[in-house]
Amino acid sequence: MAGMVRARSRSDAPAVPQSAPPTPRTWAVVLAACAGQFLVVLDVSVVNVALPSMRADLGMSAAGLQWVLNAYSIAFAGFMLLGGRAADMYGRKRMFLAGLGLFTAASLAGGLAQEGWQLLAARGVQGLGAAVLAPATLTLITAAVPPGPARTRAIATWSSVGAAGGAAGGLVGGVLTDLLSWRWVLLINVPVGVLVIVAALVWLHESRLGAGRRLDLPGALLATGGLAAVAYGIVQTEETGWGTRAALLPLLGGLALLAAFVAVESRAAAPLMPLKLFRSRAVSASNAAMLVTGSVTFSMWFFMTVYAQNVLGYTPTEAGLALIPSSLSVIVGSKAAPRLMVRAGARNIAVLGALIAATGFGWQSTMGTDGSYVTTIALPGMVMMAGIGLAMTPLASLATSGAAPGDAGLVSGLVNTSRTMGGALGLAVLSTVAAARTGGSTAPEALTAGYALAFRTGCGVLVAAALLMLLWLPKRSGAPEPD
Repeated sequence: MAGMVRARSRSDAPAVPQSAPPTPRTWAVVLAACAGQFLVVLDVSVVNVALPSMRADLGMSAAGLQWVLNAYSIAFAGFMLLGGRAADMYGRKRMFLAGLGLFTAASLAGGLAQEGWQLLAARGVQGLGAAVLAPATLTLITAAVPPGPARTRAIATWSSVGAAGGAAGGLVGGVLTDLLSWRWVLLINVPVGVLVIVAALVWLHESRLGAGRRLDLPGALLATGGLAAVAYGIVQTEETGWGTRAALLPLLGGLALLAAFVAVESRAAAPLMPLKLFRSRAVSASNAAMLVTGSVTFSMWFFMTVYAQNVLGYTPTEAGLALIPSSLSVIVGSKAAPRLMVRAGARNIAVLGALIAATGFGWQSTMGTDGSYVTTIALPGMVMMAGIGLAMTPLASLATSGAAPGDAGLVSGLVNTSRTMGGALGLAVLSTVAAARTGGSTAPEALTAGYALAFRTGCGVLVAAALLMLLWLPKRSGAPEPD
């Protein structure tokens, strides 16, 4: 027994210097990475309130207007795994700068667009830049901050900034559209992107662990095509329904491409996605939980915004301001998670967060057509997002803790892909649920009933997510290590 203790001490010895407190430069890296993540998530939702102005200015059809959102989300989801592997192979700093540069340039092009097709093309390129940028943000953090409580706090900051970006979209979009024009919803990214690029050039160090490896081109094409086709099929369901050819063909085709991807990866010498990753319970279970939980997170912001505007009569700016308490609560939940994880474990905190969020969704489903701001928006929203913040931090921590250093970028891309695909799927499903309840009516009572049913469905999804986490997530892996 003593020999085993001595052996364990020797094997653990190299970890001692990693527990040294992070330097100010390290936290500067975290700040730059979080700024990039904020921009990526912000642009998922920031254009929502600007869509009517875009349509009037550029003469776009209703279908074309929907693709302002879809072009971004499809490119974002489709290229995420490729962006994650590229960060491992070609360098995290290099891909961070490349993704952010592409994202910033596309934002400028979109803000200056004179025709609808120009705006759609810019949004697609924005999504591609985001897919390269997003995996690098989390990988930069895990590479810069050593394992332990400091890394968990850094991941908590990354999680809260990402969630706050989704929340801030409505407010930022509403204010810019009301005070300036819809173009500034995109143009605002340009000065922010330039500042972050300059900061990254100064603060970030290059790191990569996949040097010398060849890119798995067949795997990259199959994964990107499969994810993009599935994302396209999901957004088609919002327009045509789930049983139509327009939705089923891309969905089934995408699933077939992903099945072919798995077959190719099982035989590839240097696969894009080593299937052995999923032998790690932490990686597979965390990503499954991230997908299920993410399916209701993005939907929450959408339904809260349309409820405030379509039923309660809020302006776009007022609707954005109304969600500020929710935005703050997701940050509080994310930042509280690391300390709670030390005491209760990552799995238990993730389960607790999902159950708290489910409680908030259930509360929100009691909304009425003339409810007060405090009881129908502020308090339920705060409960929902505090729970989401508590859940997302341990899930991201568990997923990244289960990856080898050389696969960190890929796992980061997988985490973002799970959350993004979950959000797209959840919004399509819950929108269909709400539409079925309203029956095409635009009366406040019918809209409220539809939104309420969507929140009740989301409550059930979160309870199922909590059960999945309880049964599948590892009990101990991924918990913060003591100082």
